[in-house]
Amino acid sequence: MRVKICGVTRLEDAEHAVGAGAWAVGVNHWPESPRRCDPAMAAEIGAALKRRCEVAGVFVNAPLDEIAARASDEQLTLVQLHGDEGPAFCAEVGRRTGCRVIKATRVRSAADVQAARAFHTDFHLLDAHRAGTPGGTGESFDWELVAARPPGGVPVLLAGGLTPANVAEAIAVARPWGIDAASGVEVEPGVKDPARVEALIEAVAKAGEELDSGPRDRVSGASR
Repeated sequence: MRVKICGVTRLEDAEHAVGAGAWAVGVNHWPESPRRCDPAMAAEIGAALKRRCEVAGVFVNAPLDEIAARASDEQLTLVQLHGDEGPAFCAEVGRRTGCRVIKATRVRSAADVQAARAFHTDFHLLDAHRAGTPGGTGESFDWELVAARPPGGVPVLLAGGLTPANVAEAIAVARPWGIDAASGVEVEPGVKDPARVEALIEAVAKAGEELDSGPRDRVSGASR
């Protein structure tokens, strides 16, 4: 069960997250985000964490040339697209940058979860929906909608209001490939709380172990 700590704006927070066991950290490039990371700091984070973890650049309707430049300058390994980007654009991002691509979808209903399947990216990120805000709202959504997805397919990262207190329940219900947390492990936007980061990663590890030890489906061998 992987953990991505997103909205990182400081090297010390990125270093701590990786030391605590995070699979990835995310640096946000959306100009209107309270967690926007200065490109110079993002480059510093990318250089420091090279080959130690995945580094994701988060973009919202950014031009392809900008994404490619940031991916190169910041040594990104993941590009997370959180806007209205279409399947063809997502594929071109992967081709131009050499990064694996995460396509985010804001979920209100089962139809939104189904619509995400049109994106043949490396990962899907399912987040809460709030009008006019592409993510980072601190709100959750109905995790049962994720659980209802057909088995197999693109790995899912679950996002939206995840905290050390609720992440185990979210995993038990949604059964994602991994989780993405930002506001739930902060003292203020863009500044992480080391204790909350550690508590969340520990809770995810425990919840993942419980899933792995659960009853197995006779056909697929998957936990259920």
